[in-house]
Amino acid sequence: MTMSTMARIAVTVGVTTVFAAASTLGAGAAAATPEPRAPREFVPLGSVDPTILQEMRYVSAHNFVGERIDGYRQPVCILTRPAAQALHRAQRRLLPQGYTLKVYDCYRPQRAVDHFVRWAEDLADERRKAEFYPRVDKSRLFEDGYIAEKSGHSRGSTLDLTIVPLPAVPAPPPRPGQESVPCYAPQAERYPDNSVDMGTGFDCFDTLSHTDDPRVQGAQRAHRQLLKTALAAEGFVNLPEEWWHFTYKPELFPDTYFDFPVARRSVAGHRP
Repeated sequence: MTMSTMARIAVTVGVTTVFAAASTLGAGAAAATPEPRAPREFVPLGSVDPTILQEMRYVSAHNFVGERIDGYRQPVCILTRPAAQALHRAQRRLLPQGYTLKVYDCYRPQRAVDHFVRWAEDLADERRKAEFYPRVDKSRLFEDGYIAEKSGHSRGSTLDLTIVPLPAVPAPPPRPGQESVPCYAPQAERYPDNSVDMGTGFDCFDTLSHTDDPRVQGAQRAHRQLLKTALAAEGFVNLPEEWWHFTYKPELFPDTYFDFPVARRSVAGHRP
């Protein structure tokens, strides 16, 4: 076999290998399942009311799990259109009184709920117990109703929120050790938030978080009632066990639990 013949064979084999590799990659890409997108009835809250503050807690590690939650790609509040529009009306009620709404969580994908369930089943992982559930044994989180396999958030009309006095200023950075302060400690001692004093922090697994707990009085109780009244006037129903948790009624998707990611792409092009 001549050198020229060997060269031609080598080139042919090389080209064939390249085409085979490209074909394999193409097949893999075609087989990959694209991320689901939200139905047209879902919108980013910012497109309906950009004045409502957004502090999406599950995008960060400051939450009861202690890490970013599955499915939270970007810090964007997504809601069904009727819920977002009703929240806008509630905001218009509060602004003249010197307050703004601030959301902590809105639509929540099922994969995030699954993340919560896996964490709750791992009794050895108590990284954030000191702050978020100091008086609750982790083995009771399901029984006491703090964690469940399904969440109304995944239906798109439920959200967690608070109120912030105007002019809104950023919360100061936490001091060393504040992540170990119980969520029901006095506001000046617990992890900083720029909201009004609600008696506990957000996601505080404690009976003091019950909206009408009789131990919560004075300004703290007044703040809870202010939030509840403003939202109830626009069709939101409070979960009695959590002062921050509200669902817009009637729900657009009362029986559907979605799993598209919390990302701008999920609602790109959706009109408010």
